[in-house]
Amino acid sequence: MLKKSLLAIAVCGSMFFNISAHAEDFKVLKQISDKPTLLKSGDYKGNYYVPSTLSTITWGYLPNKLSKPVLTVPSGSTVTFDTVSHEGLLEDQGRDAEKYFTSKGVKPEYILDEAKIITKSNIKRDFFKDGPHVVTGPVAIQGAMPGDVLKVEVLKVEPRVPYGVISNRHGKGALPGEYPKTPASENPDVNHPETFGNVSVFTPIEKNDKGEYEGVIKTENGKSIRFSLFPFMGIMGVAANTAEPINSIPPSFFGGNIDINELGAGATAYYPVLVPGALFYIGDSHFVQGDGEVALTALEGSARATLKITLLKAGKDKIPGKEIKQPLAENAEFWITPGLDPDLDEAMKKSTREAIAFLKNEFGIDEALAYAYLSAATDFQVSQVVDRTKGIHAMIRKADFREFVEDQED
Repeated sequence: MLKKSLLAIAVCGSMFFNISAHAEDFKVLKQISDKPTLLKSGDYKGNYYVPSTLSTITWGYLPNKLSKPVLTVPSGSTVTFDTVSHEGLLEDQGRDAEKYFTSKGVKPEYILDEAKIITKSNIKRDFFKDGPHVVTGPVAIQGAMPGDVLKVEVLKVEPRVPYGVISNRHGKGALPGEYPKTPASENPDVNHPETFGNVSVFTPIEKNDKGEYEGVIKTENGKSIRFSLFPFMGIMGVAANTAEPINSIPPSFFGGNIDINELGAGATAYYPVLVPGALFYIGDSHFVQGDGEVALTALEGSARATLKITLLKAGKDKIPGKEIKQPLAENAEFWITPGLDPDLDEAMKKSTREAIAFLKNEFGIDEALAYAYLSAATDFQVSQVVDRTKGIHAMIRKADFREFVEDQED
């Protein structure tokens, strides 16, 4: 009886979603090469390229010091990664990308071959233990050694397909036990994904009157919620100096699933190099995410990310804040200092400490004055509360320190 009721819920839900005819003008970004390579022609000529193939991905785990690089590039290289979103591929969605997306009205030509290959592969997964993310890489940077810093400039993040998925799963999100309201079987079965009782909202992206893509959630009364996109990568990071498996869910001092929605095109992230080569990786592409990411996922879909990766050598190159022990980020307007902890209060404290230390080290500001400034003029935003390790990040406005920057330039 439970299985029948769950099936009815799943069928009812799918009635609302059907990929729009507006997608007909969308150019699917198909795999450029089946191997990592330097591109010698086409729109990305001169870039290094990393596809998401069975030999260049891990599913649910991040690279560690034992991982073999799929490509080695010199400092200053521009690298284009094709990433594959895990949403639509997971066991509670049937682990059959073609079947899942076809059931939502997606035409075969809009389903990535890589997604189909990954779900049909013999990669073994434990849905309840392993992380969900498809992680691409790692890429080694020539000359990178522990103590150095990796500077990653986000040049572009492009949706590869005209749709994404927003999911809420039992025991997860900001309101576990309250949502999802659909019941789950005691023994969920991948052959009957409705028995998981999880909710995944298929979400097309369509062009608006301005020619810009936006997410479209179609509601029961036929009206749609429409919202702007700002694509970014939820996972970017470097390999930790450990031989232990690293679950892809919780972010840490090496980066990983940090889910800061400011890290789209125009942003720069900095990571401490922890192992020779740095071993940079990427994954968990988001089309847009609200602060907090409360349901569990953002609007997640497969994306193509183009990054410039530069090595900052310890003792030689200028490093923001003089040292990097955990991720630091910036965009045109702000310096961004994350705080990470399983306890949100502790994450707030850590972000505040990082912000104070940055202002002291970068501009020589007394800690008490930095603390006072942060209280008066800096927003602390909730990155996410759904990845076991929660995140808070400070948004330190660069314009407030123009006099210090002028002195540095003199």
